[in-house]
Amino acid sequence: MKALWTAAAAAAGAAIYGLTRPGVRESLREDLDTVRRRDPAATSDFVSLVSYPGMHAIWAHRGLHRLWQHEAGKVPARLMSQMVRTLTGVEIHPGATIGRRFFIDHANGVVIGETSEIGDDVMLYHQVTLGGTSMEQTKRHPTIGNHVLVGAGAKILGPVVVGDNSAVGANAVVVKDVAADSSAVGIPATVRSKKGGASEAEAEAESSATQPDFVLEDPALWI
Repeated sequence: MKALWTAAAAAAGAAIYGLTRPGVRESLREDLDTVRRRDPAATSDFVSLVSYPGMHAIWAHRGLHRLWQHEAGKVPARLMSQMVRTLTGVEIHPGATIGRRFFIDHANGVVIGETSEIGDDVMLYHQVTLGGTSMEQTKRHPTIGNHVLVGAGAKILGPVVVGDNSAVGANAVVVKDVAADSSAVGIPATVRSKKGGASEAEAEAESSATQPDFVLEDPALWI
């Protein structure tokens, strides 16, 4: 218990220091705006700030990822990531690379492996795993493109690539690449292109780039 209080005090101190820096304040504002855009239940920035464990896990990961870049920081970063897991229910390996406006809704039971790469404007629901299938010290976790949604309970395993503007259905098990502008549903996941021609897909991608959002066209994505 004392260790948890010590960690909480250290986190509070780091947060207070960070808020004095303009870049940190801008990032915080972007994160809070992302919560409001992704979660209709988010009506108060203060409530989001103190009660969204997914956001807390992402904030912790940013610092731990920087620490992981230094050889002497790898062990403490790994140990602290496990403390974050205990506090938030989200396990993100400090080696994982994560882009901007990342959001984890109902953050619980999410696991993101060491060599995972996540693009911008990605949204995960609870119980999602970005896992590995190899014991080799190589790229063994998924690469998630920009503007991707991953439904609750989905498992994406191995060094597969999920392309931009795609969606992975709830409880799907993905072990092969998912092309851009596609959806993947089932066990193992079946990949199919979204409806519409190439011109429509390009227009949708362009729209997503300016105002990223997710439209769940397949009801199975909600399961």
